[in-house]
Amino acid sequence: MKTRQLADGGPFVGAIGLGCMGMSWGYAESQRDDEQSVAVIRRAVEAGVSHLDTADAYGDGHNETLVGRALEGSTDGVVVATKVGIVVDDLATRTLSRDGSPQHIRESVEASLRRLRTETLDLYYLHRVDPAVPLEESWGQLTELVRAGKVRRLGLSEPTIDQAETAHRIHPVSAVQSELSLWTRDALAPGADMVRWCAEHGAAFVPFAPLGRGFLTGSFAKPAFEDGDFRATNPRFADGAFNANLRIVDAVRAVAARHGATPAQVAIAWTLAQGEHVIPIPGTKNPRYLAENVGAAALDLTVDDLADLDGVPAPVGSRF
Repeated sequence: MKTRQLADGGPFVGAIGLGCMGMSWGYAESQRDDEQSVAVIRRAVEAGVSHLDTADAYGDGHNETLVGRALEGSTDGVVVATKVGIVVDDLATRTLSRDGSPQHIRESVEASLRRLRTETLDLYYLHRVDPAVPLEESWGQLTELVRAGKVRRLGLSEPTIDQAETAHRIHPVSAVQSELSLWTRDALAPGADMVRWCAEHGAAFVPFAPLGRGFLTGSFAKPAFEDGDFRATNPRFADGAFNANLRIVDAVRAVAARHGATPAQVAIAWTLAQGEHVIPIPGTKNPRYLAENVGAAALDLTVDDLADLDGVPAPVGSRF
């Protein structure tokens, strides 16, 4: 697989990573299969995927444990990113809160190290900025973890430009993770262009949900999600919005047909085309979809393809 650098001076990783969240929660949890997920993670690494993404909040620690088990304590050549700052108050109802306090960060890093079976975290994100805690305090504590050798690099998830600037003045931001796809382009918006900010500051931009939470694959004939699936209450998957948003999928299918590719591969390739510092992390727990996603790294979209994709209609419905 082609590689891309994870921040100036950072390691080179496969151009396409693997988001592991859905293996533990968020999507079709009745289909959770830890054995298959472990196999998918290992197969991904064999296929050149060397950037795995997890968080302590995903399944309230379950996802980190799963990734740690799959790697069996050996992460040579693999960058594992995890996150701190979102707290699961109630796993059954998915009630969440934020805690960016230095004490919480100190306690959480030790738990993440144990679950991931490692002595040092490759990339540690502040999952969300806690409005009750000055960012300088949260980022300062994370910086101390770097100095202590517990963390190699730091990142931010879904920050504003101002927040990224504040953090970067204290300690380099190696990566910013935000949603980016053909139907969510906030990170490219004028005045809030986080993709550009990352390029200008030597950071990687890591798009999550590059497949529009599965919608852009064109695999849904109609919205039918089990209770608890994030998409069951997502405005873009509601009946009226769903049908209107199929116009986006139609455009993606048209480009895919030109290349003998799948819509998923086109959607991922579009994110890759936003800059050499962009490293998407499509998630899957299915080995067939893993192979399909990895194949997107070899798809080169033309100028005409990109023009057609950039011209797709705006989605109906907010992203949350």
